Amino acid sequence: MDLTWRPLTLGDAAALAKLYAAAEEVDRTGEHFSAEDLREELEGPNIDLPRATVGAWAGDRLVGYGLARRRDAADPVHMIRLQSVVHPEHRTDAVGTHLVEWFARASREVHERTFPGAPLELHHGSHENERWIAGVLAGAGYRHARTMVNMRAGLADLPPQPPLPDGYEAVPFAFEHDLAVLDARNDTFADHWGSTVYEPDAWRHLVTGSKDFRPDLSFLIMDDDKVLAFVLSHFYASEAEATGIREHYATWVGTREALRGRGVASGLLGHTLKAAKDAGFDRSALNVDVDNAHRALGVYERCGYRVDDEWHVYVRS
Repeated sequence: MDLTWRPLTLGDAAALAKLYAAAEEVDRTGEHFSAEDLREELEGPNIDLPRATVGAWAGDRLVGYGLARRRDAADPVHMIRLQSVVHPEHRTDAVGTHLVEWFARASREVHERTFPGAPLELHHGSHENERWIAGVLAGAGYRHARTMVNMRAGLADLPPQPPLPDGYEAVPFAFEHDLAVLDARNDTFADHWGSTVYEPDAWRHLVTGSKDFRPDLSFLIMDDDKVLAFVLSHFYASEAEATGIREHYATWVGTREALRGRGVASGLLGHTLKAAKDAGFDRSALNVDVDNAHRALGVYERCGYRVDDEWHVYVRS
């Protein structure tokens, strides 16, 4: 059956949720999205629906999609984030070719409207089980540039947590500190591979303004009005509904350089995990680069996290 390709609209969120569910039955990535989740994502300030999304339709059924998300800075490279999912019954050479050609074309157009003249890289992440798209990307000249891991810790039998060092206190997140947290995040992640700054609009949409944000399980270390360290938490209700597991997600964990190596990160994360356990969560999860320059895996292991699965980032310059 010939496919019809067109940009997505917000009204396609329910069809996109069905597509993700069909792919999950085969790929087992552990990700589950509701139509509300996907509509919120598509409303993001860094997504140009008419120009930077595409859907493949078999009649009235969405069977594939692609997205090119611009970044907030190109310092020194504009690293556009690509996403895609294709129904298992439609994972053909023709669909793969159409997608990678669309990635190249749409990304170049997005790039020229935002950071003309800057170098451009295309970044596409995929779960270790998503072998079809990994093969498509490799065949189109993308290289496997990085490995990220999901780590998880059970909270029912949470081991004793590292304490905060003397003189430091966990302060509950408050929205009056939102921009100070953003400043700390941009500073903390400035030297992380694949990272760039967030502007306030994108930050609020994706992080502190998301329906899934849990300010009650987010904590800061502060010096007057300056944020020195932070753990920001989310809870994805659609995943709990699909799995029956209430999983706390430590979405952002960061410490400014001056405090690294003092036990602040593990102490603040440990404080957060105890709060998540008290709030009735079953386990906690986070994602980290295996080659993280700050040796974050060791910090997380001290809090009881263990590697669960891998995500791979494919890059084309």
